Amino acid sequence: MSYRFADRMYKAPESFIEELFRVSGEPGVISFAGGLPDGSLIDVEGIARATREVMDEEGACALQYSTTDGYLPLREFIAERYRKRLGIPATAPEIQIVNGSQQCLDLVAKIFLDPGDVVGVEQPGYLGAIEAFSMYEPEFCAVPLEEDGPDLEAFETMVAEKAPKFFYGIPNSQNPSGLTYSQGKRQAVASILEDSGTVFYEDDAFGELFFDGQPRLPVKKYLPDGALISGSFSKIVAPGMRIGWIYAPASILKQFNVAKQAADLHSNFFCQMILHRYLTRTDLDAHVRKVSAIYGERCRLMCDLLDDRFPAGVTHTTPQGGMFMLVTLPEGVSSLDIFSAGVKEGVAVLPGVPFYANGGGENTIRLNFSNANEASINEGMERLARVIRAFV
Repeated sequence: MSYRFADRMYKAPESFIEELFRVSGEPGVISFAGGLPDGSLIDVEGIARATREVMDEEGACALQYSTTDGYLPLREFIAERYRKRLGIPATAPEIQIVNGSQQCLDLVAKIFLDPGDVVGVEQPGYLGAIEAFSMYEPEFCAVPLEEDGPDLEAFETMVAEKAPKFFYGIPNSQNPSGLTYSQGKRQAVASILEDSGTVFYEDDAFGELFFDGQPRLPVKKYLPDGALISGSFSKIVAPGMRIGWIYAPASILKQFNVAKQAADLHSNFFCQMILHRYLTRTDLDAHVRKVSAIYGERCRLMCDLLDDRFPAGVTHTTPQGGMFMLVTLPEGVSSLDIFSAGVKEGVAVLPGVPFYANGGGENTIRLNFSNANEASINEGMERLARVIRAFV
């Protein structure tokens, strides 16, 4: 039978992820390619204890249908954390629970984008966002990232000339680069967007994971009515629970709620209640400090190995937090060749190409340092260095 799929399916980019997970899972392969937090740092017993308590005390309620906007005590917890950590006057009605922040990408695009609309992204940008937005057939306008955030001249030109519906950015420990916007650039971005009609979509998946433990004020602090934030518990509690949120002005949430009802009625209510119970029984700040410290040690080790053992011409970003860094290969070396040769050598990396919405990145690779211990980083980076040397 000939299936008549929607035109959008032929315009969306093919995902590299399926092939990535296939090869990364092969025996003996050390993978720096995925985006997983360290599973050994998940508090399995604490979550199990919270699950038992919810089932014993509120099982019938937890297993029932619920409202689209999410479990109110959990939304109140998130709002209070914004107030305490960042001094932002967030309230529970401004927050809605989603099925991981990836769902937020899809639903925001759904409520804002018509075919041909312009959406602004970072260059390089998060491939999961590029894939999600592509389903709605936009025109991508990419703004280069500098060490301290977007190129402001290019950003201002994009806003003035292209008038994107929204600009999607990751100011904290960006994926894939690991770069963090300076406070000055956050304020400048907000100033440029003020009264422009362009919304700033602030993905804050990594904002808790700064190695120095110091929070950075979001762009939304300076642009309260013109920005929305998506957040997630995947990186600091457990990704398998698939609980994230959107924090946005009421007029956006009204449309978002309609789209979410049509998508899934509501996110997993059982897991929302378990997570809230867990959070009320746990010192989340202490847990985050522990995770961030470990990731910081792994990041520094990976940076040192890149500096000391790799061929001339290999450069890298130096993250302040998060889970990723971007490596630039010597001129003429293809990241796709490094990926193929690396798998044969027993190390997997993610080529940078899918992070560039309008092409480019052929000589870049993303490395993940969160899901490999010290021994694996040492061995895996030695393998990767051998692979790159063969192409230089």
